[in-house]
Amino acid sequence: MLPTLRQLQYLKLLAEHGSFSRAADAAHVSQPALSSGVQELERILGGPVVERTRGQVQLTALGAEAVRRAEDVLARVEDLVEAVRNAGRPLSGRFRLGVIPTIAPFLLPQTLPRLQTAHPALKLFIREDLTPRLVADLKSGRLDAAVIALPYAATGLDHARIGDDEILAVAPEGHSLASGPPLGPDAFAGQDLILLEDGHCLRDQALAAFNLDAPRGEDAFAATSLPTLVEMISSGLGVSFLPEMAVKAGLADRPGVVVRRLAEAGAEPPRREIVVAWRAGSSRADEARLMAQALKLD
Repeated sequence: MLPTLRQLQYLKLLAEHGSFSRAADAAHVSQPALSSGVQELERILGGPVVERTRGQVQLTALGAEAVRRAEDVLARVEDLVEAVRNAGRPLSGRFRLGVIPTIAPFLLPQTLPRLQTAHPALKLFIREDLTPRLVADLKSGRLDAAVIALPYAATGLDHARIGDDEILAVAPEGHSLASGPPLGPDAFAGQDLILLEDGHCLRDQALAAFNLDAPRGEDAFAATSLPTLVEMISSGLGVSFLPEMAVKAGLADRPGVVVRRLAEAGAEPPRREIVVAWRAGSSRADEARLMAQALKLD
């Protein structure tokens, strides 16, 4: 005997909400009905999936493994439903797209209008978040695709290219890096670096491009967003890096901020590759590829 999709959904909701009552509300069923479904699932799997103590629910090892696999099964079934509903009508109906914060405000305003014109039946839901959480949501089926930047180490994903985005240096006016010869790999050694907080892939990509260690200790500055980072540069607190798409959008057009390219003459400048990523095996892969075509960088 195999578990039903409803039983797997009950287990997933139970893991998300941590209580039978809240999971039942989310499933729009009574608590006894949800509890009965979970008990039947436990009989099928041959062991308890949750521990029940004073109203609190905690997954067992069996339950955690069952949830991980249930998320994949349910995501594939949701993919199937959307694909069948929209058969012959690509990019119509609901499409859940994640975008990282160092891309969303610069890419979407210039590309969404033409996407909506090309696919008027598309109902696009956008979520802005950091790459690790977007990747987790892709794998669990909470997102259909996500716009992220490579290089980024993640298994179980496929992707289609949108374009390249050069990484540029920014320094306060009058700083030693604000003028002079082209900035080479050693230009930032010993400088006061201001970076985005941990979790932003741009931070790691910029550090890797110049073989730099992240600043540590009480004197290390970290910005929560690119606009905050630019404000800190404008105030003379240090130097940093910006994606070219942000500079083209005017983010660095502030008094006291100087933008410099990083490559020496004849060398390739550091870049990040912007892609649309989706879960390997997703039935919406063709639509994700169409999304990448529609979001191509100019």
